[in-house]
Amino acid sequence: MAGSQQGGAGGRLVTSLGTSIVTGKLAPGEDLDPVELGRQFGVSRTVIREALQVLTAKGLVGARPRRGTFVAPRRQWNLLDPDVLRWRFDRAVDATFLAELGEVRLMVEPMAASLAAERRTDRDLADLEDALAALRVSIGPDATAQAEADLAFHTALLDAAHNELLTGMATVIEVGMRLRDHYTHGSLDSAAVDLHARVLLAVRNQRPKAAATAMRNLIEKSIADTESAASTHTSDVLTDG
Repeated sequence: MAGSQQGGAGGRLVTSLGTSIVTGKLAPGEDLDPVELGRQFGVSRTVIREALQVLTAKGLVGARPRRGTFVAPRRQWNLLDPDVLRWRFDRAVDATFLAELGEVRLMVEPMAASLAAERRTDRDLADLEDALAALRVSIGPDATAQAEADLAFHTALLDAAHNELLTGMATVIEVGMRLRDHYTHGSLDSAAVDLHARVLLAVRNQRPKAAATAMRNLIEKSIADTESAASTHTSDVLTDG
């Protein structure tokens, strides 16, 4: 998943503070003392300042004159930021997050499939066909290959819609893919591949309504599989977000 490119001590600090904020260890409104953070993490003021700037850009941290630096209100968080999404479910997955991801995918991907059926090029079809072929080959115990092939298919579909804003939703789709894989490890079967094939067939035949319906069926199955698998991992799923 794409995310913060900062490495070293600064990257570790960004990840540590970001995870603490989005998982509730650091509550909204809580003060962040740069001097204390420097002592706690053993880093320079420059590293602290740069890390806080990164978190500010993600909406997680705010600063005011005479107030200082603090954890920003949740409503200001950039919840679609790749790092924020990843940090949110690194420790555990809350049920609300699972439901929201499913809702977003249902809103985005059927429309993307419909547009793809209208706008796809020969190159788009080739990418979708390659991804579908990789999905068929990945049936079996190799969960990593399954996840990558599945992600390639859905990414190719978004690209085929030729809408830059929709393409920007790939991060959310990827999180859904990774999250599902966390619970349904290596569970891809021929029925799931056939659902992908129906999407591709509708896109190839330039049938927007059929493409949207096929994608909706695919996403609904994915949501049901994730929820079913998650229910057997109750120790990993939080009931409040």
